[in-house]
Amino acid sequence: MAEEEPGEQQELFEHYRFKIDPGQSLLRIDKFLFTRIENVSRTRIQNAASAGNILVNDNPVKPNYRVKPNDIVQVVLPDPPREIELIPENIPINIVYEDDDVIVVNKEPGMVVHPAYGNYTGTLVNALMWHFKDLPLFQTGELRPGLVHRIDKDTSGILVIAKNELALNRLSKQFYDHTTDRKYIALVWGIPEPHEGTISGNVGRSIRDRKIMQVFPDGSRGKTAITHYRVIEDFSYVSVVECKLETGRTHQIRVHFNHIRHPLFNDEVYGGDKILKGTTFSKYQQFVRNCFAILPRQALHAKSLAFDHPVSHERLSFDSGLPHDMKQAIDKWRSYTSGRE
Repeated sequence: MAEEEPGEQQELFEHYRFKIDPGQSLLRIDKFLFTRIENVSRTRIQNAASAGNILVNDNPVKPNYRVKPNDIVQVVLPDPPREIELIPENIPINIVYEDDDVIVVNKEPGMVVHPAYGNYTGTLVNALMWHFKDLPLFQTGELRPGLVHRIDKDTSGILVIAKNELALNRLSKQFYDHTTDRKYIALVWGIPEPHEGTISGNVGRSIRDRKIMQVFPDGSRGKTAITHYRVIEDFSYVSVVECKLETGRTHQIRVHFNHIRHPLFNDEVYGGDKILKGTTFSKYQQFVRNCFAILPRQALHAKSLAFDHPVSHERLSFDSGLPHDMKQAIDKWRSYTSGRE
């Protein structure tokens, strides 16, 4: 029997690793994986193999490969579709790029990405189902928009969505292999020191509150998480930071900056919605409250994304400007601090 080692969940896909037992008889790999992975279809396994997402001893194999004793098998599978009825809704979305395989959107703050308990309608996926309603495969229900990554409801910015199984599998592998390039802009409390650095620390569900995440520096829980950052503007009490994600855990940037005591400006969940730096003067306090009113969410924007096209393999790069609320708040801080000098 094969020994399964714990997989790593990153973004919206699963990673499995099997070490084949020395007594294993020759068996097609799609049959082998079908019996070892719960709730997976042979078709899903075969699609993963066709996309190059099944490796044996670090080499991609086809579904008819026969596993042998002591083989090391690794699989990256996109998350299966949720068992939620997706209702097409005519909601405006900002489409940056689209072809037969992928669609890239610039998500507005306040929009949930995928329907889930409590948010069945009004999501980006509902909007995409409407956008795709005239495509034959989406009409029959055989296809759904394929998510490979997500951004939080109150985070704005660039997302790529797959339009078919091959694109979904190949994009999932790129996110897993860290070959995508993702940059975010955040407004954080204080000035991180050094001005350029890396935040490392496993991210997992909080022990006290399962709805939020926390950092486990000793690696005892959670999954590896790495955020590279660079301060690009310093306003004394707050700063604008560019973040480059190496991994993509839930709330990663938000929880990492909270961990180093520089929570995102107006991040209610991680303590950034209080006046954490500056003076007690009523004029300053009112200024900050005005900024909170202008930007009633965490100050985080997914500015850019680069990836290899899943079919043509051409490197594609997309960039987006800051949304109005975040730009207005940053402009106010810039004006306020320049006026002090």
